[in-house]
Amino acid sequence: MKKMGDMLLKREAFSEIVMGNTAIVRAMVEAGTRVVSAYPGSPTPEIASAIQSIPKGDRPFYFEFSTNEKVATEIAYGAAVNGHLSTVFFKSVGLNVAADTFVQLSLMNIIGGMVVVLGDDPGANSSQNEQDNRHYARMSFTPVLEPADPAEVYRFYLEATRLSQKHRMPVILRLTTHVCHAKERVAFGPWNPVPPNDTPRFDPANGAYIPLTTQAIEQKRAALARLGQVRQWAEKTELNRFVDNGNTARGVITMGLPFLSLMEVLDGSSSKPDILKLAYVHPLPREKIIHFLSSHQEVKILEELDDVAENQIKAMAFDQQLPVKIIGKTGLEDWIGEYTPDKVHLLLATIWPDMIQSSQTAEADDPAPHRPPQMCPGCGHRSAFHAIKQALAPTDITVADIGCHTLGFLPPYEMGQLLMCMGASTAIGSGLRLFNTSRKVVAFMGDSTFFHAALPGIINAIFNRHPITLILMENGTTAMTGHQDHPASGKNFNEATDKIPVRQVMEGLGVKHIFEVDTYQQAKLTEMVLEATSIDEFSVVIARHPCMLKFTREQRKNPNYRQKQVAIDQGVCERIHACIEIFGCPTFTRDTAGKVTINTDLCIGDGSCIQTCPTKAIVPAGKKDKGGAA
Repeated sequence: MKKMGDMLLKREAFSEIVMGNTAIVRAMVEAGTRVVSAYPGSPTPEIASAIQSIPKGDRPFYFEFSTNEKVATEIAYGAAVNGHLSTVFFKSVGLNVAADTFVQLSLMNIIGGMVVVLGDDPGANSSQNEQDNRHYARMSFTPVLEPADPAEVYRFYLEATRLSQKHRMPVILRLTTHVCHAKERVAFGPWNPVPPNDTPRFDPANGAYIPLTTQAIEQKRAALARLGQVRQWAEKTELNRFVDNGNTARGVITMGLPFLSLMEVLDGSSSKPDILKLAYVHPLPREKIIHFLSSHQEVKILEELDDVAENQIKAMAFDQQLPVKIIGKTGLEDWIGEYTPDKVHLLLATIWPDMIQSSQTAEADDPAPHRPPQMCPGCGHRSAFHAIKQALAPTDITVADIGCHTLGFLPPYEMGQLLMCMGASTAIGSGLRLFNTSRKVVAFMGDSTFFHAALPGIINAIFNRHPITLILMENGTTAMTGHQDHPASGKNFNEATDKIPVRQVMEGLGVKHIFEVDTYQQAKLTEMVLEATSIDEFSVVIARHPCMLKFTREQRKNPNYRQKQVAIDQGVCERIHACIEIFGCPTFTRDTAGKVTINTDLCIGDGSCIQTCPTKAIVPAGKKDKGGAA
């Protein structure tokens, strides 16, 4: 980590192989960014990891993980209108949380400049959908730059800061999963730090900063005018690229990752279309596109997810009465998933079979088995679900939330039958309880989500007397996105801080029925859930256990640490298979004869499984008993 931090602060120009999420941090340093805020979410967490590699005392900007994306956006905006170049980053669906603030940003005179880094997720690799956030950009009059690789991430961020500061408006840098995580040698420029001017520059006269009544209309006019100025720049910037293959018959307009996939597909082909690669995907460079359309007979629009560019480009051709044939999305699958080389190959082979030969990928003789996601060995959520399921009837309704515990909907637990977004489980559960006197409703939630977006739903359940049970799965960290701290952790990104205990917050809100237990105490947890769900009021069970992945990583730093294990006493085991079929820890392996053994590469020896075996066949490794050696 120290080596990365030293690299990011080099004064001289240099080149290095880095991922996109690291390249952007060097760009932040070179640009003179002063404030960076975020909420963790894939595919962007490694941006914070790169920032963390720079010692706090050497870091040229302030960074924080805020409690949610809306707050992070407001932190960055507040700093920007005070004269500081700022950046906020989060994942695709995080923009939904930030939207109430975000859609107003372009109405404001942002004197310091502000870049919004979006980690969009075609393919829904780590999200509950694959939404196309270019729609938000169009609605809010916000320019969007879309890089294709780490080198462009670096260059486009610098472009975004210049653009934002010049026009005093927000600019979106839209990254996608492969762009965030791809690695490439990037040529970085020199860094010549100058003492920052931290004099507060906020002045209401720079506004208006109150988007109400007639002021909001004037602010919209100003936003549209600024966007028009950006459009003029988008026409002439060298960031848009024309690849001249001497083919006036066929052309492709594309951007971002699809461009790289297209270049790979065309590699070695004797006939290639001309290519217009767009850097500015909003506003589109109208004149450049019209020129490209007018000089080609057929043009394929190659864009991931929605037909945002396609519809605008078709409108341009219609307005200009151009005779060009424009080929957009032709089938359902065109709207879905990442445009990886295999998908782009299929798309082009379908429309231009004489240029792109279709190929059949031979199936493996022994294909790899399906590997569903699962909770880690020793995860406290597994013990919780095992215990809670015994307290509920098959007809009871369980509502999931976002986090590691979302995986509880998978077999063998099958807990969490509905899912929407962070913090929604309590309110959804409250709605499910209306006119329902026969089926209990239990909502699940993590402690990080509790602080992120759950408080309004919980307050509503108390205020409107919704008799549901909330099970708060407290593991002390934001585990699913890389163990970032949250307000109950006792520290933030930069320093130790006072804990904000979940129970005290609940009590302060007026929750009367609160139960607490470590999830490894499975019998006690079952009893508490039975009691909580029998109460005809809002009740909370805090099911607590530290994230064992984080815990064991920290333990291994101790030179005296010794890994524990469990074993199966084969003399006692009756092959009931509760350990696999009911508890479901991935450490257990069953062969074709039904014999159960331990995968010692996975087992962490936490012992949470011991209490789940009806014949007591799971024992600490090395233990002797009447059944023989374990």
